[in-house]
Amino acid sequence: MGDEEVMSASGGENATDATNAAGTAEATTAGYAPHPFVGGRTAVLRALAAWRMRWPGAPRVIVLTGSPGSGRSRLVTGFLMLCDPEYRKRLPLDDLDPATVPPELPAPAVPNPEGLTAAQLLWTIADHFELSAGRAEDIFTELGAREEPVTIVVPDVDRAGPVRAAEEPARLVEDVLEPLAATETVHLLADVPRELATELAGSLPRGQVQIIDLDEPEWADPEGLALHAETALYAATESPERPYTTDPDARRTLAEAIARRADGNRLTVQLAVQSLLMQPEGFDPSDESQLPATVGEALDLHARRLGADPQTLRLILAPLAFAEGQGLPVQLLGTLAGAVAGRDMSQDIADGMMLAAPFIQPVEVADGDGHSGDDGDGAGSDAEESAGAGGRTLLRLIHHGIADEIRAGLPDGRDAQTKIAMALLEAVPEQDWSKADPYIRDHLAAHTLEAGLLPQLLTDPGLFAHADPVSLRAAVEAVPLEQLGAPARTYLRIAPLLTRTQAPADMRAALLETAFVEDGLAPWAEALHGLGFALPWRTLWSLPLTGAGAVTVGSLPPQGESVPQQRSESETATDGAAAGGESDGPPGATAARPVAAVLVPEGTPGSRPLPRAEGEASEGGGAAFLIHDLLRPGYVDTDPTLVVRPSEDERAAAPFGISRGADYLRVWARASQEVVAALVSDTPFTGADLSPDGVLVVATERGVNARQITAAVPLAATPTVPAQAAGPDDADASHGLEGDHS
Repeated sequence: MGDEEVMSASGGENATDATNAAGTAEATTAGYAPHPFVGGRTAVLRALAAWRMRWPGAPRVIVLTGSPGSGRSRLVTGFLMLCDPEYRKRLPLDDLDPATVPPELPAPAVPNPEGLTAAQLLWTIADHFELSAGRAEDIFTELGAREEPVTIVVPDVDRAGPVRAAEEPARLVEDVLEPLAATETVHLLADVPRELATELAGSLPRGQVQIIDLDEPEWADPEGLALHAETALYAATESPERPYTTDPDARRTLAEAIARRADGNRLTVQLAVQSLLMQPEGFDPSDESQLPATVGEALDLHARRLGADPQTLRLILAPLAFAEGQGLPVQLLGTLAGAVAGRDMSQDIADGMMLAAPFIQPVEVADGDGHSGDDGDGAGSDAEESAGAGGRTLLRLIHHGIADEIRAGLPDGRDAQTKIAMALLEAVPEQDWSKADPYIRDHLAAHTLEAGLLPQLLTDPGLFAHADPVSLRAAVEAVPLEQLGAPARTYLRIAPLLTRTQAPADMRAALLETAFVEDGLAPWAEALHGLGFALPWRTLWSLPLTGAGAVTVGSLPPQGESVPQQRSESETATDGAAAGGESDGPPGATAARPVAAVLVPEGTPGSRPLPRAEGEASEGGGAAFLIHDLLRPGYVDTDPTLVVRPSEDERAAAPFGISRGADYLRVWARASQEVVAALVSDTPFTGADLSPDGVLVVATERGVNARQITAAVPLAATPTVPAQAAGPDDADASHGLEGDHS
């Protein structure tokens, strides 16, 4: 969880100039009510209000930063309440400092980066402003061409990305925030980690940008922090009565001491108060050494106050510090804690859940939720029944600052991740990914990435098909290309198609099967047929042809026979393909050798040109045909005019028919008129034909392949096909993990 969970309440703040919000050490006495959600931070709220109102001298870009737990998220949330026309109606605006309240304006765009890639966030912005851009760079151009400025607030940049170790926040700053900040029509407020704040601000001329670091003295809020602690102590009505909860003077004195020790960090204050109220016996409020100065000290003091070993508490929480996605399934906590500790931790966890309770938040999710697709574009992951019919409980730490502290406190974080990854892999029943817990299936790659073991994992076709493609793709893309084996490179090539289509596991397996054949990895393609998937086809062969056009299925007469005389030249397969039509064939033609004829540019190796009358000019730069065996790899060296197409009666009697658009193709059962196979492509189809016995031949800009349709019943679900038709640029703009906004 983020800083918005760090409670804050304050009745005063430092006086500042409204245009540059330069704080002073004197608290205001104007009598204004504090912001009911933020509780203080008047200096920062004044600076943000000046930015929102575009006052003279106010910066066009504000970079908000601070340490984990400093309250950035909560501050941004409270400010956005003042910017939302509907929410403003619930706030006592007349009681607030007027310099902190911007006038009523249309709400700014607030794209949420949590779990998203940089490109996904960018396309979210494009959708919000209804841009017509087809490429990422066009988004900034269109925003820059607007007559009226636009206001964009990007909170929680540190939570970007479906995989923590992939360092998506840095990519988001470089690829999205810096170009946005450089666009003169964009007024930008971004909440970023400190290590990225200077980089973002440094990309702009002086005067256009302002860094607000909540840990710096000029923006500090010691009074608000003390009142936050005082309010938390006062609200502890269920705790045993103590002078520091019931006596106003004692309560105020302790609150000031807690805030002073915490040095401006609201998370430290929150943890200190929670720990104190959980075990008040033996606490001396006059001894400041019993108060934490950091999040790490808050953990250790809490353990000692409850008579436990601080290291035991950290080991219990360690798996949650490395958890991905929405959180860790509760049943995996003991296994992973034991792996990190190198010993059985089951009794420690059984005895220590009350000890760990202040730092953990349970999350109830429906069966199948909790994977990284939920944090990003929702693509891909389909949980199996192994999760249980009644849903599942996930655990996560209440704040990422706690996770940072626990990871930093381990002697070897990479070794801990290695142990976690190995334990997760061992927890896959019979190494069958269809039986694996959804968390393991979707997030094992993220754990092995940080452990440096991901390339070794990327040889299993079952994992490729079952894992959520959003998180798996993000993890694979974080590995240097030279470290990836051939199967992983194939996955990386097809991953945008898997995420764009939001395909379920069976369809992912089918698309992967064809991709493996295309890349010459037949054993991996064959393995997918043995893993229990209901694949709608078997890919028979693939040709890497450039410039392939129309394809035609047909047959060659048995050796020694010629084309029957009753068929005219216009009825041959080559003429039918060139004209884009179909023709009748004589009875018995399909008993001969089935082949596929592929229209290719003249001069393509192995092709034969169409016969032309003497003196006839070549049309379209010259057309030729490659003849290929329909059922197995191999060219056929023969006269294209010998190929005979199936008759209309044969096609009408066939069990399947096809229909297609620019980047999708459907095979449907003639009897039921329902879809039995659905193809999507990352490059436009240039030709397709279906033989009477169900062999589908398709051509794209990449090449040609043949698939034997094996599906016997209609598909329960077909991939989502984007509304836009694919064009020459769609491979770059079919945004998938880069931002599926279809």
